[in-house]
Amino acid sequence: MEFLTTDLYDAHEGQVNVATPLLQRYGGRARFSGQIVTLKLFEDNTLVREVLGTPGAGKVLVVDGGGSLRCALMGDQIAELAVKNGWEGVLIWGCIRDSVAIAALDLGVRALATNPKKSVKRGEGQQGLAVRFADVDFTPGHWLYADEDGVLVSPTKIA
Repeated sequence: MEFLTTDLYDAHEGQVNVATPLLQRYGGRARFSGQIVTLKLFEDNTLVREVLGTPGAGKVLVVDGGGSLRCALMGDQIAELAVKNGWEGVLIWGCIRDSVAIAALDLGVRALATNPKKSVKRGEGQQGLAVRFADVDFTPGHWLYADEDGVLVSPTKIA
């Protein structure tokens, strides 16, 4: 990736939104960007697996997991599925697990924390909604840029 969020912010100030720095880096790819795809769910990762099982080139999955720290919404098997299907990254307002294995994958991953407990599998949740966390609206079709300095969102492609 040939961008820095600091440069993008400076060039597009007033047109981009910066996420409050609450998410930790876990994936092997520190810098990633793509068009936003969203999920809204709570302690059920069935839709995470389903969506990351589809082609994702040029896309970032943003998961509003309600900020739950009680279980993980993605582990190494689902992260490997994301890599296999070409996803650029995954941003989770919740937890992941298998962080050592995920760190070795060519995938951008941001999440609140880790938790070894797996989620339930009831198939509950919603796709394609605008979601809000970390003081930012994540709207399907908008663009997300993440690097070592943070996460920003733009309504249009800027890099």
